Amino acid sequence: MPTRRQLLSGAAVAAGVAALPPAEQAYAEAAQAHGGGSLFPLGVASGDPLPHAVILWTRLIRDGLRRPVEVEWQVAKDERFRRIVRHGRTIARPELAHSVHVDARGLDDGHEYFYRFRALGRISPTGRTKTAGPAGTLRFGVVNCQDFQNGYWPAYWGLAAEDLDVVVHLGDYIYEYDPSSRFADRRHTTPATPGIDQLVTLDDYRARHAQYKTDPALQAAHAAFPWIVTWDDHETENNYAGLIDEIDDTGAKRQTLAQFTRQRAAAYQAYYEHMPIRADLRPGRADLRIFRRFDFGRLLRLNVLDTRQYRSDQPGGFPGDFGLAAAGETNTGTLTGEHQESWLRAGLDHSPARWNVVAQQVMMSRIKFPNPTGAPVPPIVANLDQWDGYAPQRARFLNYLADKRVENPVILAGDIHSTWFSELRTDFDRPELKPVAVEFTATSVSSDFPIAFDAPLKQVNPTLNPHVRYFDGSRRGYLRCLVTGGAWHTDVRTVDTIDVRETPVTTSSSWTVEAGTNVLTR
Repeated sequence: MPTRRQLLSGAAVAAGVAALPPAEQAYAEAAQAHGGGSLFPLGVASGDPLPHAVILWTRLIRDGLRRPVEVEWQVAKDERFRRIVRHGRTIARPELAHSVHVDARGLDDGHEYFYRFRALGRISPTGRTKTAGPAGTLRFGVVNCQDFQNGYWPAYWGLAAEDLDVVVHLGDYIYEYDPSSRFADRRHTTPATPGIDQLVTLDDYRARHAQYKTDPALQAAHAAFPWIVTWDDHETENNYAGLIDEIDDTGAKRQTLAQFTRQRAAAYQAYYEHMPIRADLRPGRADLRIFRRFDFGRLLRLNVLDTRQYRSDQPGGFPGDFGLAAAGETNTGTLTGEHQESWLRAGLDHSPARWNVVAQQVMMSRIKFPNPTGAPVPPIVANLDQWDGYAPQRARFLNYLADKRVENPVILAGDIHSTWFSELRTDFDRPELKPVAVEFTATSVSSDFPIAFDAPLKQVNPTLNPHVRYFDGSRRGYLRCLVTGGAWHTDVRTVDTIDVRETPVTTSSSWTVEAGTNVLTR
């Protein structure tokens, strides 16, 4: 019997062959001996679990593959596929990069399953998944920001070994930058237009997604659990807003509205092609709705937002992320767009859940930063790419939570490559007010946080940001959450280095929120 890591990191091809009926086993072994595993080099994944359905994903890649390919899929209750409960056939089409999205339905709620694909005489690795369903306990991981060039992903080996029901990815799954890495085997693919430090064409984005998916640790984490994903900016381009190109772009990097619309359409299609997501893609269109909702019985409702596609431009016209807080305080723009904001409120208004979660990309907490340039004027700045750049909308939302008495709201965020746990208030200048929500911001898997900022922020947070109960910018990793009807428990799971492929994951800190309090305690 293979170990769990072998099963979930690619060696499961052999396990899948052994599980076949004898009449098919010799054929499959022969196919494998002639490169059978090479048809599925990006592994398998599942996602968007519903009580009776889950998306199953893979992508076929082989030199010279140009035509549509019939793909068989199987779902079983056991890892040796002796109890197959659902199976079928689908077509992997070249216009979608031979990606496969199977919406496997008719499953039992809250149940563990195993799945695999077969095409052209090859058998894919085996994946494990689980449907949503009523439960007294939910265990899930929170990850984001995995810059391939910045280092390896030992955190994903740790994540794959956890006992989880689902993983939530909050964006920056790929990065768009040109090849440049201190690791010889971590250099980005070369885009069609090198030198402008961004991807442009559909082939550019497909190649970059495929490169990221070849990482064995990421494949293991995908094969171990269903994922619920959303994008941030780097899946398209840093700091874009709606159909507005990055403000810092000049010269050849600067794009017209029509050019950026085509780029975004390519980025969104490649994202869909490589993610286990339930979405209605229309190739060539620059829009793709990915905000959606998941219920885990009456325990937890998960509202997944898209704070890039519909946002108005970052205020103030400052280069980069940082600028005067006043620009965000007077910004009448939006992070979500009016329709998504109404959708979110409707889901919270009528939620049956004990815990109401908003999973989105950027930190909602107000954060006062010492000027990162070291300049004395202004001494304090804000990150205007976060909710601090859209303070009126944030105030509107936090007051809504208070007025409607939404039960146990929890905000999940990423993007900033560091860990922040905060209590959210309708007025951050009045610490005596009761919190209306808590926020857990996860550190990155590998993306860089300037270590020079770590100690100064730890020093000033108690004074400038007293609602921040925990901060750490020194470590990479993920969050592990355990939710029951009575409490929410979050562990900060981190590694000491990303300079090696594998290193132990440890718990840096643990925090709890008792139901009904919106208060963080160690």
